[in-house]
Amino acid sequence: MEFKTVLFYVFAVILVIAAVRVITARNPVHAALFLVLSFFSAAGLWMLLKAEFLAIVLVLVYVGAVMVLFLFVVMMLDINLDKLREGFWGYFPLAATIGVIIVLEMAAVLLRSFWVSESQVPAASDTLGQTKPLGKLIFTEYVYAFEIAAVILLVAIVAAVALTLRKRKDSKYFDPAQAVKVKASDRVRLVSMPAESTRNAPATDAAVVADKPAAGQQS
Repeated sequence: MEFKTVLFYVFAVILVIAAVRVITARNPVHAALFLVLSFFSAAGLWMLLKAEFLAIVLVLVYVGAVMVLFLFVVMMLDINLDKLREGFWGYFPLAATIGVIIVLEMAAVLLRSFWVSESQVPAASDTLGQTKPLGKLIFTEYVYAFEIAAVILLVAIVAAVALTLRKRKDSKYFDPAQAVKVKASDRVRLVSMPAESTRNAPATDAAVVADKPAAGQQS
């Protein structure tokens, strides 16, 4: 068995275990970390298939940006795990049906490759999956689709940040727009007061009280 085949089976086993832990972990932070591990394992499989661009995009975009955003949102939101799992078994039939359909679709695609003979398979190009030819296609023929996808991702990031900044009773909230408009005159006020002196001030109440018993004794 070749070393490349051994790496494929190792990455595949880690990917399957991590994917199962994503949906079985009780802690959402642990589930997100297992999803990061599954992304890294999938990137390793892409590298073995000589699809460097897909592997790099999977690591940079999903692990470096999307998953970090998910972790921040999960940690900032006040998630009640007991309430979150109340309707688990109610949604299980629908989720199982969708999962079976996805498995059948993937099986149909994969089994078709085994039925086709090697003579009917088109020859793979040496530049398939590399960064340079894909970059030329993205910034020439598919530049508008690429820009639209970038705008959609930006809107999703802004929406996620806006959700974390909403007003909550158990957290301190401030309006960023009001914070930007603050001026020094709104926070600090200088008051001019006349100077006072205690040299010619009248006697204190304590001195008056102390003099009263002495007056009573003289009488």
